[in-house]
Amino acid sequence: MTQLHNVNVQSIQPLVSPREFLEQYPITPQIAQLVMDGREQVARIIRGEDERMLMVTGPCSIHDLEAGYAYAKRLKELATDLQDQLLVVMRVYFEKPRTTVGWKGMIYDPHLNGSFDIQSGLRMAREFLLQVGELGLLTAIEFVDPITPQYLADLYSWAAVGARTAESQTHRQMSSGLSMPVGFKNGTGGSIQLAVDGVVAAQAVQGFLGVDAEGKASVVVTKGNPNCHIVLRGGSRGTNFDAESVADAIERLEKSRVCPRLIVDCSHANCGKDHTKQRIAFNDVLEQRVSGNTNIVGVMLESHLFEGNQPLDEKNPGSLKYGVSITDPCVGWEETVELLTAAHSALGAARKAAAPA
Repeated sequence: MTQLHNVNVQSIQPLVSPREFLEQYPITPQIAQLVMDGREQVARIIRGEDERMLMVTGPCSIHDLEAGYAYAKRLKELATDLQDQLLVVMRVYFEKPRTTVGWKGMIYDPHLNGSFDIQSGLRMAREFLLQVGELGLLTAIEFVDPITPQYLADLYSWAAVGARTAESQTHRQMSSGLSMPVGFKNGTGGSIQLAVDGVVAAQAVQGFLGVDAEGKASVVVTKGNPNCHIVLRGGSRGTNFDAESVADAIERLEKSRVCPRLIVDCSHANCGKDHTKQRIAFNDVLEQRVSGNTNIVGVMLESHLFEGNQPLDEKNPGSLKYGVSITDPCVGWEETVELLTAAHSALGAARKAAAPA
């Protein structure tokens, strides 16, 4: 017979259903409450009902669970110290979109050797998220695969749709049904309207094909996600954290009759992938906020225990330096503390100055 299916497929491996997976690695009532409270706090900031700024900071990607947990413990202490002015959420990214090829994240390659042991990747990711939740620290993710949320979404308080997928109908539909606030990044070319359109679509009722808790192909109909917003991350044409770009983005959001508040990503094209320039974007955005632009409600930082990044050698993953990113370069811990502490002081001073005598 003529072969019509799976001509270029090496193998198909059954995956445990979402329901079975969540039963194997259950969320505790305490962590569930933490996540729900975190989602509401983030949503209130986005709606302008909470005057604090959202700070989404952490490694570009998690590849070493030991280093990731060490970072989480430090960040939890810092988040507690700064919580009156900042809501700190840790980037816990297990999926990495790729323009061509490369390491796609711990879910897809947890052993850093190209083995695609996705079963182990999902397990390791969920176990790590449960550990971080036990610390009392909120987490953030960029969802790349539309099936992944069925296995991990209950542990996240904020999610992003990346620059490469913000125009994807699949990701807009998925975001429409997600239970947490979702930020749409502008496109890699710099298009802000692309992200605005993503917010419009995700706030609407959507119907699409997905999987249910048993892993069966299903028709999913959503209510629409009211807590969507945009994230400015620069593009191939340059940065877009400056006041003029921010004003343009706000005008586009208002014309589309959606939430005019936004987050600025200080990494990626807003720093030219040079981690030493993240502080330039950070300080500029903070100054805009302190000067009265309350539509800027948060920032993102790529931050790790140690600065910079390093290449991954799949033949010798054990040679990697501890606490250093294997994807985008990050600022180190000391600089992270410096930047967040400065933001805390500046916001506190601004609020005090604005308070009635």
